[in-house]
Amino acid sequence: MRVITIIFLSFLTGQHLYSQTCCSGGVPLSNNLGLPNEGKGSLIIGLNYDYNNLNTLNAGTERLEDDSRLRITNSVLLNTGYSFTDRFSVEALFSWVNQSRTIRQFGNENLTETTGIGDAVILIKYAMPDILGQQTVLNIGLGTKAPLGRSDLTTEEGFQLTADLQPGSGAWDALGWVSISKGVGFRPSATMSASATYRFTGKNKSYLNNTSVYEFGDVLQANVGYTDQFLLFNTIFNPGVVLKYRKAFVDQVNASELPNTGGRWIFIRPELSVKVTPDFTLNTRVEIPAYSNVVGTQLTPTVRFTAGISYNLLKNPLNTLN
Repeated sequence: MRVITIIFLSFLTGQHLYSQTCCSGGVPLSNNLGLPNEGKGSLIIGLNYDYNNLNTLNAGTERLEDDSRLRITNSVLLNTGYSFTDRFSVEALFSWVNQSRTIRQFGNENLTETTGIGDAVILIKYAMPDILGQQTVLNIGLGTKAPLGRSDLTTEEGFQLTADLQPGSGAWDALGWVSISKGVGFRPSATMSASATYRFTGKNKSYLNNTSVYEFGDVLQANVGYTDQFLLFNTIFNPGVVLKYRKAFVDQVNASELPNTGGRWIFIRPELSVKVTPDFTLNTRVEIPAYSNVVGTQLTPTVRFTAGISYNLLKNPLNTLN
């Protein structure tokens, strides 16, 4: 019954249900984890801007000829990472998010926008060098997503916004993370890498003014990448390309599956980092969807752009793993 009420409220606010549900429009927390361990006592700070444009309407794998719906997420992400030893480190990720949804129909335009502090992630990591051969580093991590952001924002009419437009999720999540990198023998400056993140989502028990329980679907994300390095104008450039797979399971309201949520995506992500100084690095990347298969009808990503900087405040001159 409460699921029917949620759908009814969606129409009262003038927004079709399938334009609300979107599994790739939120804060890209998992997408920005994985600061390197630079040795005992090192402290790295990163600041990134992330722009996510969703202007593609899909029904399953089919792209619909409908550009009347636009979803944009602007995020500012602050990373901090501290290495207690050459193997053991901790990483924290904080977010600020602005989300907007525009629907143009019959000559009218409806804009919904939210802004605020988003959720945060704490990740404890452990590095194991040469465990799978020389020039190989395996990292594992466990963490949690803390619901720092608000999840009870309302429209001007007083209706609580749906979960996908809230700055926060209102729930604690558990995170598992693993990554591996290996030097490429035929090219000493190149590295192959792979990583995977799984988010076990919690429940927001105060959804819709404490009348419902909302649970985002679990999310699996996996990346495989190639990075090289070359020197130009006495500056180190690191170009790379990443193939990313993302699977989002269906959301639930009061243990019932919510229509038009969940799906699978494959992205191609060219990226470039520039080491301006030994401690200061510029990073950019563009994420382009190569395959989208959504459940039902949903807006799905059109293009994503991320740019940022990182700075090593306390670099260990003896940067060798124990």
